[in-house]
Amino acid sequence: MQTELKSKKILGINGIGRIGKLTLWNHLVLRHFDRIVINSGRNLGKSTDDFINYLTTDSTYGSMDRFLYGHTGKKCEIKVLGDDLFEFDGIEVKVLTKERNPRDIPWNKEGVRLVIDCTGVFLDPTVPADQGKGSLRGHLEAGAEKVIISAPFKIKDSCIRRPDDCAMFVYGVNHSAYDPVKHHIISAASCTTTALAHMIKPLLETEETSKIVTASMSTVHAATNNQSILDAPPKANSSDLRRNRMVMNNIIPTSTGAANALEEILPEIKSVGFMADSIRVPVSTVSLISLNLIFRTVLSEGGEPIISKDFINDIFKKAANGSQKELLMYSEKQNVSSDMIGCPAAVVIEGHENHTRTGFLSIDEETLKQFGIGTGKDINIPVTHAKIFGWYDNEFGCYVNCLGKLTKYIYKNMI
Repeated sequence: MQTELKSKKILGINGIGRIGKLTLWNHLVLRHFDRIVINSGRNLGKSTDDFINYLTTDSTYGSMDRFLYGHTGKKCEIKVLGDDLFEFDGIEVKVLTKERNPRDIPWNKEGVRLVIDCTGVFLDPTVPADQGKGSLRGHLEAGAEKVIISAPFKIKDSCIRRPDDCAMFVYGVNHSAYDPVKHHIISAASCTTTALAHMIKPLLETEETSKIVTASMSTVHAATNNQSILDAPPKANSSDLRRNRMVMNNIIPTSTGAANALEEILPEIKSVGFMADSIRVPVSTVSLISLNLIFRTVLSEGGEPIISKDFINDIFKKAANGSQKELLMYSEKQNVSSDMIGCPAAVVIEGHENHTRTGFLSIDEETLKQFGIGTGKDINIPVTHAKIFGWYDNEFGCYVNCLGKLTKYIYKNMI
């Protein structure tokens, strides 16, 4: 490592797609790192101007200038310091273009201790560093001390247990469980898991709503780059044929791994029968979670259910002003998705649309006897069904913003 780099706080970013570019923007705002090293693994465009144009414009969020400074008219001062070396408002940005395999990226030479892998390619932490096509562990072999991936882990061989040096964190929910001695490969989960975890957390922390019987979630999700612009033939052994249909004019039911990831972020949810699915819609960003929960509830002395719409909304209001401040927001406006573009919260609770309904689960005497319960009569158990809505900007606002906070936290606590 070069001597002059040892005193600098340097961040590595592998991959410069949607999340990679927005991560760069986020850290230009946070200004925690003195220098950012981006590995693109290839040349981008015909000239330096082409690359700068890509880095500073975005069809969803507008120009970098507006992103950084709003409508003040101020512009980001960009200096070209050398081949593939730039300065953005005083923060050095170096671009590496030669290597695609993580173990060949010169992180040690560049003084990079922490890398965010935004490629979406290297997701299996069990793959060894010398794997021919590359692996997450290659970053460690190349000199990085910690790696964060901007996606959930995906272990291809279900018979292999995930290594102990790996963990999944959502900032504001379980990030304080990070152990700098133990954890070297970290998953920042997904955008949907991030939003969902922040929705569930205050409910589990409230006694009356902690008794969840069953739950389901649908995310009405913005389009992503793994969908087809036009209809395309499926890949070999593809099980989801709808992902290959045109993204621009279709509503596309598909799957999500958010429920499985949630169990790791909030282990209390393992005992709940949780189902999740995704419905892709043709918008560029901002998604909406529709969360359905069945609670064991109690009735007041007057026979009214304790859990009501107002009770649920009050839980989220308190969370928005308390432990989850700035990460969970509460709104009673009648919002639409475009209102949430760029919103920095992990989730925005749509209080106007939340509602509950209490009914009774009737269990007859004969059924009770099957479970060894002899009451001598039928019983009616009150249960409350709650429907809760949460907006999240699945690109910058929710995900990249929380990823940036997690990155800062991990770097500050590195040994």
